[in-house]
Amino acid sequence: MAVDNEIVKNIAYLSRIKVEQDKLEETKTEFNKILAWVEELNEVNVDNIQPLISVHEDPIVLREDVVTVENSSNDVLANAPQKEFGYFAVPKVVE
Repeated sequence: MAVDNEIVKNIAYLSRIKVEQDKLEETKTEFNKILAWVEELNEVNVDNIQPLISVHEDPIVLREDVVTVENSSNDVLANAPQKEFGYFAVPKVVE
């Protein structure tokens, strides 16, 4: 499957990215390279390969979720460099 300029525009619209008109050809070339690479992956023989469920061979042992220490907000806030009204105070990051 080859990507044309209209498909690039549609993909850009759907993914909410802005592709300038002068970058349309470059983006189309990149998309086609990605699709060619995926086609190469389809050529790999994976008939006798089991699907990978986990990178660990041992099963993951889950522990019981038990509360061991009750957190008191005063104890937690004792470590805060700044606090206001029972909450952590941090610098404003959004104007």
